[in-house]
Amino acid sequence: MSQLSNTLMKPSAPVCSTSQTFISSLHNSLEHCHPYRHWLLSNALDTEVSQAITELPLPPPVVETNHGTREANNATRTHFNTERRAQFKVCDTLAQAFQSREVVGAIEQTCGIDLTDTSLRIEYCQDSDGFWLAPHTDIGVKKITIQIYLSKDPGSHAWGTDILDGQKNLVYRAPCTFNAGMMFIPGSDTWHPFAKRRILGVRKSILINYVGPEWRARHELCFSDQTVSGSVIQ
Repeated sequence: MSQLSNTLMKPSAPVCSTSQTFISSLHNSLEHCHPYRHWLLSNALDTEVSQAITELPLPPPVVETNHGTREANNATRTHFNTERRAQFKVCDTLAQAFQSREVVGAIEQTCGIDLTDTSLRIEYCQDSDGFWLAPHTDIGVKKITIQIYLSKDPGSHAWGTDILDGQKNLVYRAPCTFNAGMMFIPGSDTWHPFAKRRILGVRKSILINYVGPEWRARHELCFSDQTVSGSVIQ
């Protein structure tokens, strides 16, 4: 297991390192405007952090039904909430980093958005064969969506998110190399499914959202009683 699993590790160093690594990834991201504005990320997390997440002793959920939405299986979803943060050091490290003013400010500056009074939500996804997502745009309460891919299984390079145009035609598939990611501001044109394809292994990723105060599932949040600090946008 990664050293981040060691509960004796001082939190300040890994949190700071995780924050700076993601900020550097933002600075080196590739911005695309077609078919909607989005960013492609590489080396999004520290190697120790990304590896420790994949080693969490959380087996992939058994999905009984799949209607093309994650919400259909809410009971089996995993979030880096208060319970998980207390249970696993790496969950707390990641949450503390993305709650930090430095990371929030860097996202705001990169995307030109205001995340004032939003709350951090991090989901750990482990998708197995048979998983798929219908075309959707993400609901408006999500102010930004960041997905970081964490698979190394054979064929995992083809497990990226599908990017669709306004007519729901495939434009391209986001690169899905280990520790790469994509980021976008949800809007009426941000169509992105996961077309059903063979998954030999487990498609691992983390989904990071900053959500508005109307988010009802407070138990999913990293810090249920804390919002992120104000905007630096002038």
